Amino acid sequence: METVTPPEQTTVQPLSKRLKHATREQHERVDHSIMALRPFDDLEGYARFLRVQYGFQQRCLPCYRHPQLADWIFDLTLRCRYAAVVGDCQDLGVDAEQRAEARSTEVPLSEAPSHLLGWLYVNEGSNLGAAFLFKRAAELGLSASYGARHLAPSDDGRGLHWRNFTQQLDAIALTETDIAEAIAGAKEAFAYVEALARPLVR
Repeated sequence: METVTPPEQTTVQPLSKRLKHATREQHERVDHSIMALRPFDDLEGYARFLRVQYGFQQRCLPCYRHPQLADWIFDLTLRCRYAAVVGDCQDLGVDAEQRAEARSTEVPLSEAPSHLLGWLYVNEGSNLGAAFLFKRAAELGLSASYGARHLAPSDDGRGLHWRNFTQQLDAIALTETDIAEAIAGAKEAFAYVEALARPLVR
């Protein structure tokens, strides 16, 4: 009797892993760009960092207000850190809107849900990686109630907060075209942070 060999099954990586792999180099460049601001040398350096954070959180607002994304990510609105970073700027007297005129000419973010998923992935990932930044901010006398609200962990902890997000992200039914859009969005988000940081490096 002839033995029939079953076809090999292809393992499809979840979206979170594909986004991580596709943006690894950009992620590293952004990390270097942020540290080039010398954000924890003193409060002046931290103010530079805060301007970048404000600009990015402001840019990401459409992600947290999008009805389709809210259907996919049940706790979406609770994850938004824009109000927290505004409070941090107010605490330290940082005029984060001083570059608003330059940003006013920017093309609005795509409203395509899959594209915004890429931006959302980058922003949520930055919260996971903020543990080190939060500890360094504490050395400057900043805390979850003063100056470093947007870096503070959520009530359920950073690890669980991130896992809850990626589980929801990976459960979304997307086509390959959608996934390509999400990757493009994530790359655009990382490039945006680099562009925000570059003029502030001293």
